[in-house]
Amino acid sequence: MNIPDDLKYTKDHEWVKVDGDEATVGITDFAQHELGDIVYIEVGTQGETLDQEETFGTIEAVKTVSDLFMPIGGEVVAFNDDIESSPDIVNKDPYGKGWIIKIKMSDTSELDGLLTAEQYKELTGA
Repeated sequence: MNIPDDLKYTKDHEWVKVDGDEATVGITDFAQHELGDIVYIEVGTQGETLDQEETFGTIEAVKTVSDLFMPIGGEVVAFNDDIESSPDIVNKDPYGKGWIIKIKMSDTSELDGLLTAEQYKELTGA
C-alpha cells in the first residue's frame, strides 16, 4: 500500500498536498483499492466555498457510490478534467495524475487536524 510521507490524510481516505495557500485533494491508494474499478467521478462544487467535512462530490465504482469530503475548508478552484473522461486514472495513479480537486484554503490551521502518513497507516492497518 502506497502512503506517501509528504501528504496529509483524512479518516475518510482523502489525501491533501499543500502548495502555498492552495491544496490538491484526491483519494488514497487504500480507498481506490477498496472501491475497485472507478467508473465515474462527479464534482458539482467548482467555484463554491465549502466547510471542512462538507461533501464536494461523489465517486462511483462498480461496487458502490461514495461521497467525497472536503479535508479542509476552502473554495474549490479546479477539477481534474482528465478523470472525467478516464476515471480509471484514479485507480492507476491516485497520488499523481488521479488528483480530483484543488482548493484555495480558507483556514490553514485546519491542516493540523489531519492525519500524518504514520497515523493513516495505523488507521488502515497498512
